Amino acid sequence: MLEIKPFFMSDHEVTRAEYKKVIGSDPSIAKAHDKDGHELTGEAAGKNPVNQVSWYDALVYCNKLSIKESLTPCYKINGSTNPDDWGAIPNSDDATWNAATCDFTADGYRLPTEAEWEWAARGGQNYTYAGSDNSDDVAWYKLNTSATGTREVKTKKKNGYELYDMSGNVWELCWDWYEDISNATPNTGASSGFYRCYRGGSWYINAKYAKVASRGYYYTYGRNYYFGFRLVRSAN
Repeated sequence: MLEIKPFFMSDHEVTRAEYKKVIGSDPSIAKAHDKDGHELTGEAAGKNPVNQVSWYDALVYCNKLSIKESLTPCYKINGSTNPDDWGAIPNSDDATWNAATCDFTADGYRLPTEAEWEWAARGGQNYTYAGSDNSDDVAWYKLNTSATGTREVKTKKKNGYELYDMSGNVWELCWDWYEDISNATPNTGASSGFYRCYRGGSWYINAKYAKVASRGYYYTYGRNYYFGFRLVRSAN
């Protein structure tokens, strides 16, 4: 049996406005819409999930937000938890950044592990999608967005743990390597690999990928307009 230690999770994906407040800019390139399909631009798109971010970008955001809120950063790269010491965010595979470590005892923000993500997405229920067996109840995906772009967060039904958009809207990056998990690291995934995991499906893809059990993987440096992320904190 897998024991998942207590943690806090944001009820929504990191938004464009939240990302811009910490990083200073919004990298998103997917068109933004409200729940009725009306396109949003400028500040009006702030409640849509940030996109076009890599796993590397997410680590920087997590630590910068932790420092901003006087929390202990979780991630360390090349001996430092201060992203200002890490140098430019790589646009290609980088061994130093790939060797990032996570302090799961720290109280700062971080990406969920796959185990945490799936436990939260299931919401104490037994649905195909995060909160329902009907994808349209809980997920923004290709059919109900016509693959036109993201939708404002928290406009679909929440799941049993009161979390929104765990299925659909943007794929959510996780901490884990996409490799075999050993008995020694069931909570944190494989100790090494080539790709990182993402979960939950997106506005750009069919509903079957928004299922709670669906898994995906991508390069650590890769950015795409249907990738985003959600924050967690360890509850120590």
